[in-house]
Amino acid sequence: MARYTDADCKRCRREKMKLFLKGSKCESPKCPFEKRPYPPGQHGRGRSKESEYLLQLREKQKATRMYGILEKQFSNYYKEAQRQPGKTGENLLQILESRLDNVVFRAGFAKSRDMARQLVTHGHMMVNGKKVDIPSFRVSPNDVIDVRPSSLELTPFIVAHAEIGEKTVPAWLEVVPSKMRILVHAIPARAAIDTMVNEQLIVELYSK
Repeated sequence: MARYTDADCKRCRREKMKLFLKGSKCESPKCPFEKRPYPPGQHGRGRSKESEYLLQLREKQKATRMYGILEKQFSNYYKEAQRQPGKTGENLLQILESRLDNVVFRAGFAKSRDMARQLVTHGHMMVNGKKVDIPSFRVSPNDVIDVRPSSLELTPFIVAHAEIGEKTVPAWLEVVPSKMRILVHAIPARAAIDTMVNEQLIVELYSK
């Protein structure tokens, strides 16, 4: 499968905002965006004409980069969101938020979605008592997500346990620190999703 292998910080600079792809580094003075808050490349500082299409495209790119999803999969998510009742844009964000890697990140068990994706892929997470190693696995209300007992002594989870409480956990999730467990109470409504994405622009892009 194709993967992005260039520097993540270039993605933040291209979108002219922090996408928090590198965890704690994004919050430190070492973040490249702090020094060069303009798009990468020879013409990065030049003014580009921000047409309607460009704004829509950039919003879609921003969403794919935040959630770490390639174009084909994102397009499939959009088609699924269209088939569901309700607003397509809100449905799309709910689908993205319900991915297992995103839930692990939101709960504070990983410093970034990339790290959460790696933890899931390496088989450290269980859903309802069964090992799940697919980052795109979709959680449902009342699901119980645990760290595998054999993985609890690994450094990432020791650090995460020590730092639980420092990060605000969304109301639709609940973390049980003593068991390193995540309880999924619901799939979040749009008001509970703090992702800085204008989903209506994405809908307009795919509606062309």
